[in-house]
Amino acid sequence: MALMPKRVKYRKQQRGKMHGRASRTNYVAFGEYGLQALQSHWITGRQIEAGRVAATHFLRREGKVYIRIFPDHSYSAKPLETRMGKGKAEVAGWVARVKPGTVMFEIGGVSEEVAKTALLRVAHKMPIRCRFVTRRHSL
Repeated sequence: MALMPKRVKYRKQQRGKMHGRASRTNYVAFGEYGLQALQSHWITGRQIEAGRVAATHFLRREGKVYIRIFPDHSYSAKPLETRMGKGKAEVAGWVARVKPGTVMFEIGGVSEEVAKTALLRVAHKMPIRCRFVTRRHSL
């Protein structure tokens, strides 16, 4: 089932701009290892779900997978072979707006080699360049 909000105040949203780096969700908070975005992009709910399935399938019920992004931004698309005008199109899907530095997925409860391989499989499902990051422990 596709990820999307249960309800929103306004169905249709403007595209907006994605400037700068992520100021929030830019560190590993829940697990021990994470997958960090290196580019800004829209990540669809289907891509997030594909990454989750790839990680859980590889881990075989070991450890825990945390998803740090949620598709809360709607985008619209006109049907094919439709003339211009006649107002804004209907909502076509939902995306998560990801900036560089955003930690998208986290894994905890497994060794570093297993987590690195699992997150590499997730990275193959993402439309952007990503890197493997670890939790910073304060001393």
